[in-house]
Amino acid sequence: MNDDSVWKADRKHRVPTYDDIVKARSLIQGTIKRTPLQRSNTFSQLTSSNVFLKLECLQLTGSFKVRGALAKIGRLTEKQAGYGVIAASAGNHAQGVAFASARKNVPCTIVMPQNASPAKVAATKSYGAEVIQKGYNYDEAWEATQEIAKQEGKTIIHAFDDPDVIAGQGTIGLELLEDLADVDRVYVPIGGGGLAAGISIAIKAKRPDIKIIGVESTAFPAMKESVSKGALQSVKAGYTIADGISVKSPGRLTYEIVSKNLDDIVLVDDTAIVKTMFLLMERTKLVVEPAGAASLAYLLSNDRQGGRNEKVISLLSGGNVDMYLLGQVVAKGLMQMGRLIKIFILLPDKPGALKDVVDDIAELSVNIVEVEHDRLSSNIPAGTAGVYLSLELENEKRSQKLLDFLKKKGIEFKVVS
Repeated sequence: MNDDSVWKADRKHRVPTYDDIVKARSLIQGTIKRTPLQRSNTFSQLTSSNVFLKLECLQLTGSFKVRGALAKIGRLTEKQAGYGVIAASAGNHAQGVAFASARKNVPCTIVMPQNASPAKVAATKSYGAEVIQKGYNYDEAWEATQEIAKQEGKTIIHAFDDPDVIAGQGTIGLELLEDLADVDRVYVPIGGGGLAAGISIAIKAKRPDIKIIGVESTAFPAMKESVSKGALQSVKAGYTIADGISVKSPGRLTYEIVSKNLDDIVLVDDTAIVKTMFLLMERTKLVVEPAGAASLAYLLSNDRQGGRNEKVISLLSGGNVDMYLLGQVVAKGLMQMGRLIKIFILLPDKPGALKDVVDDIAELSVNIVEVEHDRLSSNIPAGTAGVYLSLELENEKRSQKLLDFLKKKGIEFKVVS
């Protein structure tokens, strides 16, 4: 039976090396995809540099997580494999561990919170894992995972704070050096830190001059605060759509590696992430999850350090997006770019009033996406009607032209969103 305290001690003291990452690649080669690294003309123009996208969003199971899971499971002894593995996750790690276990014929249990997305539960089960739903958040699921591991002798596959998992994620760094040896900067999303730790070991061992920048959510700046204060920190639970990097406290091992290897850790907010996801879909035809888009979101919204000849890599770490969220991203992305605007107009409640306004708007060749007519709300005075109009425009300039036109016509309106 495995002892969790032994697992913790092993995890804490074994710092993976460049050679460990090379060995991890030999374990996972032939199973994982070698994902493309492609230059983006669009994002290069927007940032005035040479931007290359590492498309780990096209990886098996839709995320880089499968690399670490395969590397860890590939190193199990026959006895450990017989007892099986267990992990706590409500997202990409769950699917990565389930897939890796199936490929290695190892029994797999995944503990997910009771409120986990049904789609993610179904996806994890589809890879053959037994799913146990315990607790109402990740922390409670993690506690249950440790109890089951002790009782049944299963090996815990930690999402990030494990040397073998870190080595598996580090194989991405080997690919980056091989595909673009003269890269100047690499931007990597940070949640628990396993991805950033692994990539930084691989790159800094051969090219210490390459700058590696970690990108966290403004709602969960746990690694940034830990590094700046010189000790592990926990942050209060905030809210971000980037649930893949919403980690309250980084791992001890990942913190140790990241604090030595990364050149900087920066923050990005949800507004920038939404816009970037939208641009990725529209311009590159890539569906990227919020956490996966974080590094590019920072690059687009904040970073103008480099020159036109500087080569920059942004890691798009995953592509698993909830379909309901995707619809919101499209709508909000259009609004952020001034291509979709919703206005409220108060009109006399009489025949022809709405037609007159619509005719005025039609003069600008603006497409009306949706009309909502409201007579009954408490904020609508008697004898009037409130009209919400959702309008599609080409760009922000056209949007402003529309608003100026309505003012000139004497039409009272309020921009809702």
